[in-house]
Parts: sequence; structure tokens; C-alpha cells
Amino acid sequence: MGKSLPLHNFPAPVRHTEGRMSEIDSVEAASRRLALALDALDAAAERRREAARGEEALGVQIHSLGEDRARLAAELDQAMARARALERANREVARRIGAVMESIRGTLGTEPSSED
Repeated sequence: MGKSLPLHNFPAPVRHTEGRMSEIDSVEAASRRLALALDALDAAAERRREAARGEEALGVQIHSLGEDRARLAAELDQAMARARALERANREVARRIGAVMESIRGTLGTEPSSED
């Protein structure tokens, strides 16, 4: 889960000249350690909230990209269908123009040139 606080973040207990801590010093040191731990916990909770907000924003962006992709795919399908229809119409027009040219040549009695 979260990182534990390194021991160097906690103040050293106060020792009396005889080398032992008094009860008051011990309680004060424990209180300082508790305050530091609560601050660290609060900071970790805030980082988690920020991460959750970032994940939510990312989810919105992914959803938006999915909608854009679907729209673009539909537009591409329509454009491809139109391109195929135009290709068919182009071939039909070319076929008809060729037939008309042959008809005109036949009417005029000329032979097709080698340039066609």
C-alpha cells in the first residue's frame, strides 16, 4: 500500500542526563510522531484523490476518442461506398462514350485511329 515513514523523520526522544526519558518527554515524542504520521497519511490520501481525478479525466478522454472513432469509421464507410458508386458510374460513362464514338465513326464511315 503506501510507504512507511523513515525513522529519521521522527524527532529523537529527549533523554535526561541519566539516559532515561521522562514520561512527559515520551508522550511529547509520541505525539510528534503521531502528528507526522497523520500528516503523511493526509498527504497520501490527497495523492490518491488526485490520481482518481486523473483516472476519471482519462476515462472521459477515452470515451470521447471512442465516439470519434465510431463517427470517423461511419464516415469512412460512407466515403468508400460513394467512391465505389463513382467508379461504377465512371466505367459506365466511359463505356457509353466509347459506344457513341463507334456509332459516330460507323455513321461517318471512318476507321478508328490508332490513337484511341
